[in-house]
Amino acid sequence: MGIHTALPIYKVAYDLFDAITDMVKNMPRDFKSSIGNKISGECLEILMLIFRANCALDKAPYLDDLLERIQVCELLLRLSRDKRAISTAQYAKAIQITNMIGKQAGGWRKATLPVS
Repeated sequence: MGIHTALPIYKVAYDLFDAITDMVKNMPRDFKSSIGNKISGECLEILMLIFRANCALDKAPYLDDLLERIQVCELLLRLSRDKRAISTAQYAKAIQITNMIGKQAGGWRKATLPVS
């Protein structure tokens, strides 16, 4: 078990959290308090799940939850773009980052499966 903040997946997830924080700051007030806060919360939970997976002997449940939260985050980002609360460029940047997190989490998940 390494330090979770040194993991590549953690660094990318932090980049997502940083980008989302900037996006939410510039959202219209009605979206900021509903969708914006939910996206920020999901990103924070993604970071916590990376920490928990890194510490756990059985990483699979945490990684499964992480992958689910990435999908929720992507859904909320799409809604934000569709409602014009964020720009298409912001959406594209965030989705690119969520895809990187998903690939790393999927690879980590696959590596934790027992060899048969």
